[in-house]
Amino acid sequence: MSETQPAHIVIGGGISGLSAAHYALRAGIDTLVIERDGRPGGCMHTHAFDELDGFWVEAGSHSCFNSYGNLIQILEQIDHLDRATAKAKQSYKLWKGGKRRSILSALHPLELAASLPRLFAGGKEGKSVADYYGRGLGRKNYRDLFGPAFRSVICQDADDFPAEALFRKKPRRKDVLRSFTMPGGLTDIPQAIAAQPGLSTLFGHGVDSIRADGAGFRVDLTDGTTRRCRYLTLAVPPDVAVGLLGGINAEAAGVVGDIGVVEIDSLLLAFESQALSVPELAGLISVDGPFLSAVSRDFLADPRLRGFAFHFPGDRYGEDERLDAACKALDTKPERAAAVAHVRNRLPSLRTGHGARIDALDRALAGGPVAVTGNWFLGVSIEDCVTRSRAEQERLFGAGG
Repeated sequence: MSETQPAHIVIGGGISGLSAAHYALRAGIDTLVIERDGRPGGCMHTHAFDELDGFWVEAGSHSCFNSYGNLIQILEQIDHLDRATAKAKQSYKLWKGGKRRSILSALHPLELAASLPRLFAGGKEGKSVADYYGRGLGRKNYRDLFGPAFRSVICQDADDFPAEALFRKKPRRKDVLRSFTMPGGLTDIPQAIAAQPGLSTLFGHGVDSIRADGAGFRVDLTDGTTRRCRYLTLAVPPDVAVGLLGGINAEAAGVVGDIGVVEIDSLLLAFESQALSVPELAGLISVDGPFLSAVSRDFLADPRLRGFAFHFPGDRYGEDERLDAACKALDTKPERAAAVAHVRNRLPSLRTGHGARIDALDRALAGGPVAVTGNWFLGVSIEDCVTRSRAEQERLFGAGG
């Protein structure tokens, strides 16, 4: 990479940072992405088992949908949408009392019928998931089914999560597959964005500090080198953003300081198909098990192998405990696994009133040359990340092509 200093630096090479860089590039802004990890994607992380000829399992994000309008537009702009791969429709099961059960077995239909009118009678704003959905679906339904299902979606306790950040209605593209992945898994998407002509990237490099430097910023990397820029985008978790903002926007850093982060220990498993008796399924919603959720790779059949990702609360169970719990849920033994991998993920822990925090952050950033994006603004979905990145880049540079 040339040592020429870019006009714009994006710190963070997950989908938030890469989509921000894409929008800046479309606006004609020379942009460099700096990422601590040696790969692009962040939570869009497809793990390929080298010992199994590259058979892959998603370690983080698991699916894209035709309601992801901003992401789809990026895929069109980089000529990648035609690689979208249909996912076979599978059903989820509950994991309760040490057994796989049907979703309907936990439903209280009379309570649901009586409660549903309340779901549409009031807005989500300012309400927690437990308050909004407990009232609108029924307390027993929330306890026995929907609460565990929401916990599975966000891989953390959902009760105090802001209701407006859990699901946001988005228009669907009828010309795009309803649910899709990519031939090599979702990692194909950030890799393609990062590889587009004109975008500079620096992977495997952490950022030590940021300081004001004349009309712009000085970015000091952990390897002792320095980059300078006029505009800056932070696409990092909130606890990292606090430290980086501290030297350039104390007001913004103060707003972000109380946004939490949770650690997730993800166990990835691959089995020879004949080694498993469990029927094909989309995954498991854990009601009372040690794992938060499990997602299978049965949506994209392989002639020889099956794969699974089990997500556990961080630092609560050892590797052997996680492996034993997952194998129990799959009616198998650890020694039957063809390959095993452990991955650590970090997710924002949003709480009621989060919208007011983001409004305060936006006021602190208004009119300045710093943008902040990530999976802790509108919600944790891929599209939520891209939507925030687009809004921030348009604030800095205007709408691109």
